[in-house]
Amino acid sequence: MIFENDRTLHIILNSLFKKYQENVTDVKKITNALIEKGVVKEQAEIVNDHIAFRTLGVEHLGIKSFEKIFLKHGYTQQDAYYFEAKKLDANWYAPLSPIYPRVFISELRVHELSTEAQNIIKKYTKDITDDPLNSIDLDNGEAVGHFLHSPLWETPTKEEYGILLKESEYAAWVIYNRYYLNHYTISVHALPKGYNMLVEFNQFLESIGVALNTAGGKIKTSKDGLLLQSSSVSALKEATFACGNTEEISGSYVEFAERRILPEFRHLPISEIEPKHRREGFETGNADKIFESTYTKQTKRK
Repeated sequence: MIFENDRTLHIILNSLFKKYQENVTDVKKITNALIEKGVVKEQAEIVNDHIAFRTLGVEHLGIKSFEKIFLKHGYTQQDAYYFEAKKLDANWYAPLSPIYPRVFISELRVHELSTEAQNIIKKYTKDITDDPLNSIDLDNGEAVGHFLHSPLWETPTKEEYGILLKESEYAAWVIYNRYYLNHYTISVHALPKGYNMLVEFNQFLESIGVALNTAGGKIKTSKDGLLLQSSSVSALKEATFACGNTEEISGSYVEFAERRILPEFRHLPISEIEPKHRREGFETGNADKIFESTYTKQTKRK
């Protein structure tokens, strides 16, 4: 089935993934190992469960701005989530067709931070006086892709990055990385037998040297037991700050999801199971710990 915006959405998603896999070495490591073992023949066979982005809750930015990209291309807003301790809000969006990944967008509740942290964030975002997406042709895939990889504010100083890091590692990540793709997610349940359960897939990951996020356990499980999630520990990258100093900081990571079959459909032959028969949406408890894939407590373990 072909939808009107397919080509544009393909261009946007491909632009995001190209840059992302160039910087997150675990992506190619995992894909190459799956190819070597004959599990898949190429990257295109791996189903992308969802992609995730981080934003700042300040005027003209945040979820209400960022979501326009995907709403324009057939996505619909689903559930909203609140992460009290991390001071975050989030929404997820369902695609028009299951051939596309879900989208998860989170937003920092900047007004709940200390005055010092708020002032740092406002210093870098004060010159954004209108929603930047208002000046982007959302039907132009190349333009959207360029926007998502272009800085909206100046590079922070190492000192200011450090101040944010102590209070909110999420804030520090966004102030340096901006709208860079935070992670993509392998649909483990869509892989062949032997790799289609998260417990065994995690064993495969660790056997090839992929470090897993241990916050809340290596496998984060929803209350209903139907959504299981794991993630790699964020890749580290050398950041050059405004002052010229450099430091290794968190970049992006890879997530892994197993969506189990809903009880009312377990009688169906596995050959008849479609995405609609599996657990949908997300789980606050799981996502809360997945966020920590970029936290120093995890990256220092690596």
